[in-house]
Amino acid sequence: MSIISLIIKREFIAKVRNKSFVVMTFLSPLLFVAIAGFIGYLSSMKAETKQIAIHDETGLFANDFVKQNKKDAAFKYLNLSELNIKALKDSITNESLDGLIIIPKRSNLKDLESKIEFISNNSPSISFIEKTQDVIGEKITKINLENAKLDTLAIKKAQSSVNIHLVKASGEESLKGLNEIKIGIGGAFGYLIMMFIIIYGNMVMRSVIEEKTNRIIEIIISSVKPFQLMIGKIIGTSLAGLLQFMIWAIIGLALMYGASAFFGVNVGPTARISPELMQSAQQEMTGTAQMYISELWNLPIGSILIGFVIYFIGGYFLYSSFYAAIGAAVDNQTDSQQFLLPIIMPLILSVYIGFFTVVNDPHGTIAVVFSMIPLTSPIVMLMRLPFGVPWWQIAISVSLLFATFFLVVWFAAKIYRIGILMYGKKPTWKELYRWLKY
Repeated sequence: MSIISLIIKREFIAKVRNKSFVVMTFLSPLLFVAIAGFIGYLSSMKAETKQIAIHDETGLFANDFVKQNKKDAAFKYLNLSELNIKALKDSITNESLDGLIIIPKRSNLKDLESKIEFISNNSPSISFIEKTQDVIGEKITKINLENAKLDTLAIKKAQSSVNIHLVKASGEESLKGLNEIKIGIGGAFGYLIMMFIIIYGNMVMRSVIEEKTNRIIEIIISSVKPFQLMIGKIIGTSLAGLLQFMIWAIIGLALMYGASAFFGVNVGPTARISPELMQSAQQEMTGTAQMYISELWNLPIGSILIGFVIYFIGGYFLYSSFYAAIGAAVDNQTDSQQFLLPIIMPLILSVYIGFFTVVNDPHGTIAVVFSMIPLTSPIVMLMRLPFGVPWWQIAISVSLLFATFFLVVWFAAKIYRIGILMYGKKPTWKELYRWLKY
């Protein structure tokens, strides 16, 4: 045990004292905030207004498109029905216009539905096409209702706009979009685990390859068993990663406390806002921010953070065993590429499962099953935790994760102890299978 502790200490100190580790530990949160702010700034920028010409031979739709200029600044519709179509097409070719909507004259509006054309140099967006179809479709519908001698004004008044009021079972007010916030928090933690499994797993692999290439490994294993060396590298690197995450968690909590103080929200799991305040604050941005921050504090923050640590350790140990075995089996990083894809694929799958399944049904069969499978549970279960997960599901998931880790370590150690002294030969999957039998 003392030998393993020495290896852990050596790997931990080597990683923590690395300049890039220190810089990225404190620079990464700032970069994340800067990138988020930059994305928000870009999304707030107004796109260049596109000039869309309308050639309406029926005279029914041009005014409806021109009215859209007041609603949408992204497009400016011009009624150029009196101009020649060929001249308008030449204007598109010369890029004087961005698009041309041609509405031919038809005696039957039913025939007109499939005869309208849009001409442009570039393919239009789906939203633009749908909006154009809606404008024309609403006009044709109105004309059809009038031809049927139906009161369109009465029909418009009869149309209802429903706004569902969200209330919790305890009687407290709730907010729309909380599920998206929860999946965002769980997804952020899951994505961090995936990135650091890849980053620190590659560190373990590069460390093994470097020692193997420099023939240092021959001296090391004269005093240390290959299994002890592999476990020491995995644990030492994981401790460095946990230290980095703890620093980020402290910075993140400090920012949350700062935001709570700025908006005047009482922090803690018992933080509440009265229904009267919530009702009046819906019209103000500050009040909305207060409500969302209060709801964030009502999330199971402790369970999320503890789950993050547990799943980070289990997921990292599991995948680092694969990375260590690959590092021992190859002589350079180029040869390792053929073995990395099967490792990365479950991580990518778990991210897609989380974002496309958990957000819609966090307690559904697919979400529950993949939160139990050890190769995907570190990410999928973390995405489910903000929604509240029964303790027995977490217990089963964690048990399966660590049981699989010990099983994988046992197999990886077989590859590690043979491959670590193999030089000048590129292993195949068949040879790796034979090493498992030794």
